[in-house]
Amino acid sequence: MSQTKLSNIETARVTPSLVDVELILRALDAPPELVAEAIALARLAHTEWQGKRVSWRKGLEKRQAELAGLEAEASTLRFFLPSMLTGLLATPEYIRASLGHTPGDISKTVAKKIARQEVLYAEAKQFTFLLTEQAVRWLIVPRHAMAVQIDRIISISQLPHVRIGIIPLTSPVRRGPLNTFTVYDRRLATVETLTGRIVFQDPRDIAEHLDVFELFQRQALFDDEARNTLGQWAAEYRS
Repeated sequence: MSQTKLSNIETARVTPSLVDVELILRALDAPPELVAEAIALARLAHTEWQGKRVSWRKGLEKRQAELAGLEAEASTLRFFLPSMLTGLLATPEYIRASLGHTPGDISKTVAKKIARQEVLYAEAKQFTFLLTEQAVRWLIVPRHAMAVQIDRIISISQLPHVRIGIIPLTSPVRRGPLNTFTVYDRRLATVETLTGRIVFQDPRDIAEHLDVFELFQRQALFDDEARNTLGQWAAEYRS
């Protein structure tokens, strides 16, 4: 590690990664209890909390601009959606309904969400969406509109650089789907909660989310199997 980097860490101009912290502590032969404490603090320093109420005060359309920036920078994007659809896959009616609980005028946010969908047609990127049956079938909008929404998912799944996996309720999965999360390349992960979102930049947190994503991916239906299942669900709503 260069003297310049050490100096920047010491003067708080640079936040050390977990690897940096481990290297320094190992060189200093630090006691185990200090190592554990310092690593926990370093991990915390690479985690960011973004409260939903703050986003409401700033305007949700600003949050859409941030997401558009993340999507523009990343080349491989992985979305795990256990309860609802992401705006990238949603119809305008679904988007409006999903924002029904949000205070204030949502028209700008709806427009920004729809504009973000353009990124799906950037062929240099790779998208993988894992959807549970609940995420697809939860009645956010009336049944006829849900059929249209499912048709849109089927259509997007035909894009060559977009993979959409469906996890039916009957799939045997040994781990529960706790939170919506997105992983951008291997550098950043965001996790949605009821009151906000957590942003992880620590490589270990990102690696763990990738492991969980891979676990669910192995249980998912893709391609024609996924489209056939989606088509059956759409037909049920139409009937």
